[in-house]
Amino acid sequence: MDDIVQQAMRKWPNVPDCYGWLGLDERGQWFMRDETAQAQGHFQSGRPGAKGALLTHNKLIEFIERNYEADAAGCWYFQNGPQRVYVELQATPWIWRLEADLRITAHTGRPAQLRECLVDENGRVYLHTDLGLGLVHTMDVNTVAQALEMGTWRMVEIQGAELPQKYQYIPSPQGAQAQGQLQHQSQA
Repeated sequence: MDDIVQQAMRKWPNVPDCYGWLGLDERGQWFMRDETAQAQGHFQSGRPGAKGALLTHNKLIEFIERNYEADAAGCWYFQNGPQRVYVELQATPWIWRLEADLRITAHTGRPAQLRECLVDENGRVYLHTDLGLGLVHTMDVNTVAQALEMGTWRMVEIQGAELPQKYQYIPSPQGAQAQGQLQHQSQA
């Protein structure tokens, strides 16, 4: 986490958490969800306009990715100075990119080590790593197929609906909070 963020957290310890305003899609892209986008439906709904506006400012994206973490409940957030901005996940907390030599890198640029390769009932490929669970970027599924064909990796079948509970992440902190499933407080 950035030093300036930690300083802001100490200076202003009781800033309320923010829900619904930031989303991560299944290609590792960040979306800002203003009130208009949120009124179109939840981030995962697929409704036109519900994802919000694609973030393209590289410095802002880098700042978000350096300060992207999970809390104890499994909700992912971006620590924006003293405020936690909880992230709506279209798929998983991580989106993996693969090199030909099978090096794994998260959408944030963090390297990861494989623990398990998974496929769901829809043919979506996931990797469980030392950082956690993530969806393999669609452009890299062929690399996974090659690793499986060579016998380097082994595939485990799983039901997609089981992933959040088994790998302890909450796709929609906003939805969980609205249903009273979370008791987040400021990080006082």
